[in-house]
Amino acid sequence: MKVVEFKSRARRLIQSRRLVVKVGSALLVDGRSGRINRQWLEALADDLLAARERGAQVILVSSGAIALGRRQLGLAPGKLRLEESQAAAAVGQIRLAHAWKEVLESRGLQVAQLLLTLEDTEQRRRYLNARRTVDTLLALGAIPVINENDTVATAEIRYGDNDRLAARVAQMASADCLVLLSDIDGLYTADPGKDPAAVFIPEVREISPAIEAMATGATSGVGSGGMATKVAAARVAVDAGCAMCVATGRVEHPLRAIEAGARCTWFLPTTTPRAARKQWIAGSLQPTGKVVVDAGAVAALGRGKSLLPAGVIAVAGRFERGDAVSILDPEGREIARGLAAYSAVDAQRIRGRKSADIESLIGFRGREELVHRDDLVMLEGSLVGKSS
Repeated sequence: MKVVEFKSRARRLIQSRRLVVKVGSALLVDGRSGRINRQWLEALADDLLAARERGAQVILVSSGAIALGRRQLGLAPGKLRLEESQAAAAVGQIRLAHAWKEVLESRGLQVAQLLLTLEDTEQRRRYLNARRTVDTLLALGAIPVINENDTVATAEIRYGDNDRLAARVAQMASADCLVLLSDIDGLYTADPGKDPAAVFIPEVREISPAIEAMATGATSGVGSGGMATKVAAARVAVDAGCAMCVATGRVEHPLRAIEAGARCTWFLPTTTPRAARKQWIAGSLQPTGKVVVDAGAVAALGRGKSLLPAGVIAVAGRFERGDAVSILDPEGREIARGLAAYSAVDAQRIRGRKSADIESLIGFRGREELVHRDDLVMLEGSLVGKSS
């Protein structure tokens, strides 16, 4: 495979507007000493700075807390009990966050820490809270550093590896590119460490059963993931319209290496993050309420605007913030669907009123929109924007 072909695929990384980078424990933490690989971390920080300087918003998903904490606590090598993992995470997370803070802030980059559990991306309202926090941090110029909250997660409610967490974060943040930095340079037809005839696969456009069969288990003594988890992560990412790259992190400046044509495997989506989210809202969610809007709001929605409370005539049904609602025109025809920014009770209070009045009406300052345009999709067959 020629370097020029890898460089061509790397345009997805170079041109990404919202980038998620996952760093595994085996790269971040030295397996023998249990200490952070500082030189490597500094080089990666330079790569992240370069991405920011060309206009990309960057999210980090970083493993390493348990690996760092177990050394500090003197825990023996091998598999840890759940309570030992939780204790190690509690100790190691402080050191992990401090390391990222040092290397990023020394380059003028603001850093924030988020700890997520599986429930934070599975339960609707918690998902929306996490999404909004990430969006706000990115808008304010910060780099969120995300890890699983291992101190409270149990075996039943955890991801178990940060490959899948990174894919969920990419989905939640509507990222257009996800890079999994690993101890292997991509996907092979078999384990290259065991089968010398294993063939490298540079590009995957469909995650078929044959592709899944090629994945193997974890090979690192430090991390918990393997190629199987990466293929599972790829399915989540590409379904959300996000391209995903699996590349070796065992070089300094790993992102720069990908951009320069280093060998890696790209899993390619058939849609965009925006289109995937719109499809999810339109086809996968069952509306739990209805919102009737006036003619002015109908026209505004047809121009791609958000739905403001002032344009709402009536509210029906029982729904909470984050639930799907049907949006009807004055004649009762469904013209759109979207995710409500307010519960039915609060929507009833603010309907027909200006956004500036929301705080005085419900007692807190929420969003200006009842349904934001990013959470709204016009339905096919709608008369909006068509002449009679």
